[in-house]
Amino acid sequence: MTPEFRKLSILIPVFNEAATLAEILRRVRAADTCGLEKEIILVDDCSTDGTAQVIKELPKDGNLKTVTHPYNRGKGAAVRTALEQATGDIILIQDADLEYDPRDYPKLLAPILDGRADVVYGSRFTGGTHRVLLFWHYLANRFLTLLSNMVCNLNLTDMETCYKVFKRSCLQGITLRAERFGIEPELTAKLARRRYRFYETDINYAGRDYTEGKKIGWKDGLAALWFIFRYRFFD
Repeated sequence: MTPEFRKLSILIPVFNEAATLAEILRRVRAADTCGLEKEIILVDDCSTDGTAQVIKELPKDGNLKTVTHPYNRGKGAAVRTALEQATGDIILIQDADLEYDPRDYPKLLAPILDGRADVVYGSRFTGGTHRVLLFWHYLANRFLTLLSNMVCNLNLTDMETCYKVFKRSCLQGITLRAERFGIEPELTAKLARRRYRFYETDINYAGRDYTEGKKIGWKDGLAALWFIFRYRFFD
């Protein structure tokens, strides 16, 4: 760890994840952050399934901040709310659904800590173990990544990944606007436009299907087509 980096802010947007929230928080608290102080910011996006009660019962310590939206706004809005509370030198986005494994944090942090990268994405498609799921969902992810790469001049393999890690300084002067899953192409486009150094690393992925609570759907995929162009050229 260099003197430049002392604290990691882990942003956890939450909507209707009562069944998994306590476990993901346990895993995040246990994760190796390469010597960085850990700050966890949990934003409940007006859940309706008992998530609020789970949050009340979570072990409290000085490293955990919780915020609740008065009405449902979407993942992008929850990420923005968490960013307003973050004080870390490095930002990491973590979903609350157990699809992504906090034991991958050292791999995600290493390229930033050793000075190679400003931004690191965890790719579900370059290695690691992953659950075999729906072909058309996979194909949609690859198509959106290809389109994003074309307009941003990048060669990512997984633009839609949850695991996005970046120096806090990368967001200075950037206004984020996406409310829902458009936050993924928005962050990619606006960080790429500033020519930050991107790295990818393989991660483990235990994807859910829709019967298990997966929320992103085909409408979000169609919306992403517009967001890729909007946030690269018009915002």
